[in-house]
Amino acid sequence: MKDIIEGSIAVALAVARCKPQVVPAYPITPSTHIPQELSRIQPEYGYDFVPVESEFAAISTAIGASAAGARTFTATSSQGLLLMHEALFNAAGMRLPIVMCVANRSVSAPLNIWNDWQDSISQRDAGWIQLYCKNNQEAVDTAIQAFKIAETADLPVMVCFDGFYLTHELLPLDMPSQGEVDAFLPPRVAKDVLDVEKPGALGCYAMPADYQDFRKELDEAVRLSSSVITKTAAEFGKKFKRGQTALIEEYANDKPVALVTMGSLAEQSEMIADEGLAGVVRIKCFRPFPSAEIARALQGKKKVVIIEKDCCPGAGGALAAEVKAALKDAGSGAEVIGIIAGLGGRDVTLETLRKAVAEGSDGAWM
Repeated sequence: MKDIIEGSIAVALAVARCKPQVVPAYPITPSTHIPQELSRIQPEYGYDFVPVESEFAAISTAIGASAAGARTFTATSSQGLLLMHEALFNAAGMRLPIVMCVANRSVSAPLNIWNDWQDSISQRDAGWIQLYCKNNQEAVDTAIQAFKIAETADLPVMVCFDGFYLTHELLPLDMPSQGEVDAFLPPRVAKDVLDVEKPGALGCYAMPADYQDFRKELDEAVRLSSSVITKTAAEFGKKFKRGQTALIEEYANDKPVALVTMGSLAEQSEMIADEGLAGVVRIKCFRPFPSAEIARALQGKKKVVIIEKDCCPGAGGALAAEVKAALKDAGSGAEVIGIIAGLGGRDVTLETLRKAVAEGSDGAWM
């Protein structure tokens, strides 16, 4: 039985059924409906909902709660995520399994509240796992998986889904019951937590002889988390009888041309594949970046077109840079074209995608 439910409300309900213990939050469009719903249903689920004074306070509270052993969740968008920037590195460096939903939105200036991926892409080097969902069913499923991934890998996880296009969309969804979530996700077993009975500290001072070793361990942990993500997706798919994408997804990828993208653009791109213009390779997991899987999926292609909703000023698109590096390392001879489109909510139509595949040039904006 499917429920017709808004994307943000569905994610909030899925999170509540994961039995978080602390949910600090500050509202910002278009993520507001997530904490709003979590606040509304708090009496039913019993977690501590903490309405803080800013997004920096939200992530700081999440860090403190997680460090004390609590299962912790928050949500944000755009400038809110940017305000968290300093603390995001602390959360990852202290290996705290916080889960955060990011309703992807443009960043200022100029002020714009509509969708692109610039907010979360700008935080790609903070040490968080980043998972980008193509529809609301995947956002619900991934939010549940994120707690198990985070608590297994001892890393924080961002579950990213497109603001407005997904957060405010109403569609029929399979909502896992409380019993089903309980059977999949056990309570957090916290390690090395702050305890007043056993005084200690996290995130302590590191001297030059030691600091690099900590960063190396974090890098290795993020890289190795791909196996945790893959295993968790397989477990979820088996238990809930729904196919799950872990790292990448291929759609009709038997053509000499491939279109590579992320998020809800992937479902639009599948229509291009149905027209026979290109196969589609969707990247769900941006961190850790699945270089080997991408190289295999694009092996033998004559042309690879990457279309993305982000910009690194002076360097093009972040997704294109990653895909180009993966293909170069694999010795690919494909023509690789990176295209930026859809910033600030600009429509990416089927005609945009057709034009990108047929005549797009590297570095173009559409």
